[in-house]
Amino acid sequence: MTRWRSFAATLAALLCPALAWAHGISQADKQRMLDGGYLQYVELGARHMLTGYDHLLFLLGVVFLLHRFMDVVRLVTVFTLGHCITLVGATLLQITWNYYLVDALIAISVIYKGFDNNGGFQKHLDLTPPPILWAVFGFGLLHGFGLSTRLQQLPLGDDTAGIVGRILSFNLGVELGQIVALAAMVAGLALWRHRPSFARFSRLANMGLVLAGVYLLFVQLHGLQHDLYADDFRFPEAEHRHVHEDMEIENTTDASRNSL
Repeated sequence: MTRWRSFAATLAALLCPALAWAHGISQADKQRMLDGGYLQYVELGARHMLTGYDHLLFLLGVVFLLHRFMDVVRLVTVFTLGHCITLVGATLLQITWNYYLVDALIAISVIYKGFDNNGGFQKHLDLTPPPILWAVFGFGLLHGFGLSTRLQQLPLGDDTAGIVGRILSFNLGVELGQIVALAAMVAGLALWRHRPSFARFSRLANMGLVLAGVYLLFVQLHGLQHDLYADDFRFPEAEHRHVHEDMEIENTTDASRNSL
């Protein structure tokens, strides 16, 4: 474990800029939620989806090889159903987990879809992949749970009706953002599919999905290391205090840094 933590620390300089990709809820957004109404939750949900690179990459993998519009509708519908169930249900029931771990699993879903699109189950594992509808539905549940862990960082209020309204508003925003993202993806893929380069670079593009998923996985694992072993990445409080005493600097210890 010590060796792994040391390895993770050496990657910090490369990974820290990408930690923003974890699309957490900023203090500014929390304050906006307190000051605004349901439309603020709709707007934040849409923005959360449109900046959620893991969600977007998975959706790209889902629609990448689909030629028929009804196939797109069918798979997107089961994905939407899945993430609505866990987004609304887990938030209402206050079921949560370490969001770095959830986002790490979501990164694995990106790896899975790129691997599946390239026929990896058949070529490398000599296996038949799980039915696509059930796989997408299952990953939809996972993605919705990831969204719920973030939504539960927001001030949702104390009244049940208000809480439900805010959850549904956020979910509506997520769906609107998903529609915008999917429209762009499907249109772009439809134009590209009729060009000779699609056949040449389709496999390479899905390998790119796998690599992007691996990168996001390491980002989340790095974040998890910060969360679980915070003192390995900064001065422990006692050491920090000792340095300040040596420098004869008083009353400058920020207690809020003792937790992440």
